[in-house]
Amino acid sequence: MNRKALWTGAMAICLGLGAGVVPVVAEQGAKAEKMTKEAKASGTIVDVAAADKNFSTLVKAVKAAGLAETLAGTGPFTVFAPTNEAFAALPAGTVDKLMQPANREALRKVLTYHVVAGRVKSGDVKPGAVKTVQGSPAMVAVEGGKAKIAGAEIVKKDVMASNGVIHVVNKVMLPPGLRL
Repeated sequence: MNRKALWTGAMAICLGLGAGVVPVVAEQGAKAEKMTKEAKASGTIVDVAAADKNFSTLVKAVKAAGLAETLAGTGPFTVFAPTNEAFAALPAGTVDKLMQPANREALRKVLTYHVVAGRVKSGDVKPGAVKTVQGSPAMVAVEGGKAKIAGAEIVKKDVMASNGVIHVVNKVMLPPGLRL
C-alpha cells in the first residue's frame, strides 16, 4: 500500500468519524443555549420569588432586610425559600417583630441562613454541613427519602433563575444562637 492510499484512507476515516461528532456538539450547544435563554427568561431569584404568590412574605422580608438588590445580583446563589405557610408557622408576632426596622440585622441573619453561595442543584446536594451566607453551617440530611436542611423539608427542588436556583422549604430556618 502506498503512502498516498494510506493517507487518503486515514483522512476518509477521520472525516467519517468527525461527521458524527459535529451534529452532537452542535446539538449540545443548542441545548445549552436554550437552557440559558430559559433561565434568563425566568428572571433573577427575586423576580422568580416575586412572581409566585406563595413567596409574598419572603419577598417582603427580603426587601425589609435590604437584600433584594443582592439577591438580584449576578450570584450565583442557592436559596432555600420558605413559603408563606412556613412563615405563618412561626410563633405569633415573630414575623412582624422581624420586619421592624430595629430588628433588621436579625432579619438579615435569618434570611442569609437560607442562602448558600453557588448554584447547588438537587442532584448536587449531599448529607452533611453546608456553609450558609450567614456564616453558620446548616445540616443537610436525607430522612425517609426526603431531603432536609436545618430541619426544613425541601418540598420543591430546582426552581431555576438566571442567577441561581431555589429549593422550596416548608419551615423558616433559624440560625443557631439567634435570639428574637
